[in-house]
This record gives sequence, C-alpha cells and structure tokens, in this order.
Amino acid sequence: MRIAMVSDDISPLATCGRADTDRRKAHSAELFAALARAGHDVTVYTRRDNPDLPERVTTAHGYTVVHVPAGPAAPLAEDEVLPTMGTFAGFLEADWMRHRPDVAHAHSWTSGIATQLAARALSLPTVQTFATLSVAESALQSGGEMDLSSRMRLERVLAKGAHHVVATCSEQVFELSRMGLPRTRASVVPSGVDVDHFTVAGFGTVPSSRGRYRLVAAGRPAPEDGFDTAVTALSLLPDTELVIAGGAAHDDAAADETDRLLALADELGVRERVHMEGHVTRDRMPALLRSADVVLCPSRYEPFRIVALEAMACGRPVVATAVASLRDIVVDGVTGLLVPPRSPHAVATAVRELIADPVQHGAFGVAGRDRAETRYSWGRAVVDLVGAYERAVRQSLAEPVTVRAGASRSGAL
Repeated sequence: MRIAMVSDDISPLATCGRADTDRRKAHSAELFAALARAGHDVTVYTRRDNPDLPERVTTAHGYTVVHVPAGPAAPLAEDEVLPTMGTFAGFLEADWMRHRPDVAHAHSWTSGIATQLAARALSLPTVQTFATLSVAESALQSGGEMDLSSRMRLERVLAKGAHHVVATCSEQVFELSRMGLPRTRASVVPSGVDVDHFTVAGFGTVPSSRGRYRLVAAGRPAPEDGFDTAVTALSLLPDTELVIAGGAAHDDAAADETDRLLALADELGVRERVHMEGHVTRDRMPALLRSADVVLCPSRYEPFRIVALEAMACGRPVVATAVASLRDIVVDGVTGLLVPPRSPHAVATAVRELIADPVQHGAFGVAGRDRAETRYSWGRAVVDLVGAYERAVRQSLAEPVTVRAGASRSGAL
C-alpha cells in the first residue's frame, strides 16, 4: 500500500528537547520502518519545526519524511499549532494530487484536521489515531487547567469523519463509542516493541546499589505518571530502592515535578533510596529494565504505555495500575500484577508478593517475554494496522462521493 502518515509534531529526523517526545519519535520511527520492511510505500508528513531540516528525505529504513512548511520553523505549543493546520492541509492536498496515497493516517487530533481537509478534497480514505482523548484528560484535571471543550467537539467530528479510527487501547474504544462512533468503525492496534532490542540477555548488567531490591519506573516526570505513588510505596518497602528514568534538560514542567517528588521523598524519609536518572537513551534502557526486580507503571491514565511492553520484553515482571492500555498489556496474575491507581499500599503489597515468591517472579518474566513476542512485536502491529487500513478503504468505497476537489480550502470539516 501507499501510506501517508501525518504527524504534525513528531519528525523522525528532528532533535527534540523533551524525553517523552524523544520516545514518541523513536516509537513512531520504528512503526514506519516496520511498515517499509513489510513492503509498503510509507511517506511521513510532519510540520517543519527546525529550519535546518531537509524538505524531503528518504531514510535508511526505507520510508520518506516530508517536512511541511506550515507556520514558523520552530517548536510550537498545541494551541499555536492549530492555526497552521489550514496551510498544512493545502500542502498535503497539492502533494497528494501528484503522489496519491491509498490511505492517509493522522496520528493526533491536530494533524487529523489537516488530513481530513486534504483527503476530502481528493476522496481519499482516512484513518485517525488520538494519542489521548480530551475526555480522558479532563477527568485528570484538578482545576485551573485549560478548557478542553472545544477540543472535545473537534475530536468527535474527526472521529466520525474518519473512515476508521485506530485506538491505542480498549478503553479508548469505549470512550469513542460514548462519543457516538459506531463500534465497527474503530479497532485497537496496540503499541509495538522491538523484541530484538529489548531482550532478556544481559540480566544484571546494572546491579542494584548496596544489595537492595530495585524498582524501576520510567517516563517524563508528570503528575499523571503517578511517580508520587511509587515514592510513597517505597516508604513501605525497606531494603528497596527506586530508580525513576525520564525527563530532559530545559523541560521546566518535568523539573518542577522532579523537585516535588524529591521533596516528597525527603518528607517520607526515603530520599537516599530514590534515584532520579533523568533522560535514559533507548540504547541504555534495556539494561536498566533488566536490572529491576520489578518495573512499576503507576500511571493514573495512560493510553500509550511503552515502558510496560519494554519491561515484559526484557523478562521483568510488572506492577501496573489497572488503567487504559495497561489493562490490555499486563495480564493480571500472569505477566504481572494490576493494582488500583493512587494506591501506594497496593503497589507495596504487590511488590512484596513478587519479591517473596521467586517462582512466581520468574514465571511472570517468562510469560511477559512470550506475550511481548506473540502479541506486541512490530510484525504483529503491522498486520493489525494494515487490516485497519483495508477496512478504511472498504468504508471509503461504500460511501457516495459528495466532496468536490478544492473543498479543503473552504476551511470547514
């Protein structure tokens, strides 16, 4: 298939300043490369956010990246990106008239606007993915955050306007159904993991300090990641240390959250057992995960939890909150243990259970590796994703053609 990937903020070639964006970029690049290896013609369209980036380049992995001139060639906040999507759509329409794809896949709600405007003018099948849905984000807000109501309305229009929606987890499919999307128009294609990079080989290459048990958690420090739950749980677990990997230089929000976590650790008397590692590169991550006795994923909401997959691929048992994608990834009592969110006591109890039972601990590791290989390899992800594309094409063919060329310039969805 000729596949157009539209992701306004994740260039596989760009240098990003935030660790969470770096991981999303690397994950997206792995997906694009896996599709190219399977014989598909993949072109990635992303907004130019650096003047030094080439306009169009074919990568060593076989896919092409196009940096779209829409707005200033600099990183923009989400509310600043939105006004550039009309220009982005015009570029897509012109490019797709010359190089018509079989399907166009948008990877965020903002890029979905540009994708659907351009695709409608050319009667192209579209697929929509939402990294997160605003209805879920609003449930996490404690007051004072931005109003998400306008984005909610746009997400509903985009979901219904796409020929198919690829959800990141089962919970997201239910949220889409509550928004009015027919269940047949959505399918779950979970995150993939590179099972050749994240492996059980090299166990113990980063030993725990002072002979303690080691817990590892990873992600950009943010309240929704629930690292405060992990720190509080540590106060109930003597002879145990906690390593938190994530964050990057010049990320003020992550720095503020790191300071809050360290203050909490001081208050609980566990500061010397909490280690903030900062940003850990992809090359170093397998060794860090393999060094863990247990990998923690204490998120309050997480539709895109890569760390749990990486830990399972490394043969490490996972203790995770029973939310969003983690409920899909972790099989409770088989590859790890699921606990309620915001419950340090439940986390501590689960960790103690795994540490006290070496047989169960080992069995979870073996089962996790097997699940990663059979359900979450990139080969499996490609098969599932192409199936979703084929459904989008069939849905497109079943619809009457009512949109004339040039309709995208009207600026209306």
